[in-house]
Amino acid sequence: MNERKPFWEKPLSALDRGEWEALCDGCGRCCVHKLEDEDTGDLYATNVACELLDRRNGRCTDYAHRKKRVADCVVLKKDKLEELEWLPSTCAYKLRAAGEPLPDWHYLISGSRETVHEAGQSTRGWTVSEVDAGDLEWHLVDRPL
Repeated sequence: MNERKPFWEKPLSALDRGEWEALCDGCGRCCVHKLEDEDTGDLYATNVACELLDRRNGRCTDYAHRKKRVADCVVLKKDKLEELEWLPSTCAYKLRAAGEPLPDWHYLISGSRETVHEAGQSTRGWTVSEVDAGDLEWHLVDRPL
C-alpha cells in the first residue's frame, strides 16, 4: 500500500500556496521587531510587535494587505529563507527547509492552535503593540530571535 506523506513532510519546493500558508505555526515571532547593532550587525529581540499582529492568536489581522500597510513586512518565500537569519529556530519554514520535523506543539501535529501558546513559543503574554511601545531601545528582551 502506498501511503501519502502529510504535506508538511514534503520538500518546501513541492508545496502549493495553500500548503505553504498552512505551514505557519502561528507563533507571531517573525512579526516582532528586532534591532541591529550598526557596528557588529548583531540582531537583538524586542518585545514590540507589528501593529497588525493579533498578539493573542499569533496571526496578522490584515494578511492580504500587509505589504501595503507595513512597507517593511517580510514575505517568506521558499527560495529566500536562508537570507532570514532572524527567523526563530522553531519556525516551521526554517525547520522544514533543513529537513527537520515539526515540533510536537505545532498545530499540524497536535491538532490544536493553542499548543504553540501553551509551549511558550508564541507572542502571547510578553509583547506590546508598536502603537503603544515608543522607542524600541527600551524594549530589548533576553529571548532568542
